[in-house]
Amino acid sequence: QVELAESGGAVLQPGGSLRLSCAVSRFALDNYAIAWFRQAPEKQREGIICIEGNLWTRYLWETEKGRFTISRDDRAKTVYLQMNNLKPEDTAVYHCATQNECGDDQPFLSWGQGTQVTVSS
Repeated sequence: QVELAESGGAVLQPGGSLRLSCAVSRFALDNYAIAWFRQAPEKQREGIICIEGNLWTRYLWETEKGRFTISRDDRAKTVYLQMNNLKPEDTAVYHCATQNECGDDQPFLSWGQGTQVTVSS
């Protein structure tokens, strides 16, 4: 009953902005925190940010604080990742995932197939 599907990835220039969407099942929204992480070739998985049902958010990677913002629309069953001032090093496949609660020490329990974001000039 846990289902997540990312969309909105694109190719864009440095300094640009992009909003990713994650379609989330009703069950996942009701029972889990939803997080975003990214995966680039030859790099470790990087947790970015997480949101809980009470709308409390937590940055999983403090380096990104201020550039990335998470929000959720439970009626639309969608969680968003707003990314601003994008840099080439942000290039990666972006995934949304479930956690029991937001935290950089919490495992990602399930995740979608991801959406590619490429930042280059």
